[in-house]
Amino acid sequence: MDKNQLGVQYMQEGKWEEAAKIFNELIEENPVDPIAYINFGNVLSAVGDDDKALKFYERAIQLDDSAAVAYYSAGNIYFSNEQLDQAKKMFETAMKKGLETSDNYFMLGLTLVQMEQGKFALPYLQRSVELSEDDAEARFQYGLCLAQLELIDEAIVQLEKCVELDSEHSDAFYNIGVCYAFKENGAKALEMFNLALEIQPDHLLAGHAKKLIEKNQ
Repeated sequence: MDKNQLGVQYMQEGKWEEAAKIFNELIEENPVDPIAYINFGNVLSAVGDDDKALKFYERAIQLDDSAAVAYYSAGNIYFSNEQLDQAKKMFETAMKKGLETSDNYFMLGLTLVQMEQGKFALPYLQRSVELSEDDAEARFQYGLCLAQLELIDEAIVQLEKCVELDSEHSDAFYNIGVCYAFKENGAKALEMFNLALEIQPDHLLAGHAKKLIEKNQ
């Protein structure tokens, strides 16, 4: 196992100090290796040092402006800090540099949803699901985006696939209920709200929606 693989293994095990030590050694041995800077940045991001992590991603990009993963990793930091314009730019650049992964499409779609640009988010969320069919959260966000655009039948299909993959996803059951309420199918909506509440008894939105349906029956 080479040092990079060892460092990544330490990260997977949550051994951040050991991982940082390995990547620091790699940078000292080869100061022009962008991968070591990206990995060190990932360690720093994992322990909450976002500012320093961004500097390492920037250094990786200076060394190799086609290092797509560096843009993606920087995008995640900007997204988590609600710097959505910067996040969007990074995810788009990662895609242009060849990073066609489910995660990158998902994060770009999610960023556009947060920016209230659901129509533009939709194809990226759809592509994310196509590349990772068993990702329940990708299905959920894709379904949610479809619902927000009032593509209700298509939304139900995706949200139902989400709960097939994750039977404990209370928000998905709640949103299926909302879709059925939109279609004026009160009985089916109530069934879904009850399922959401079985999983999460303190689900306030499902509780409120259930009361509304029962009141109007």
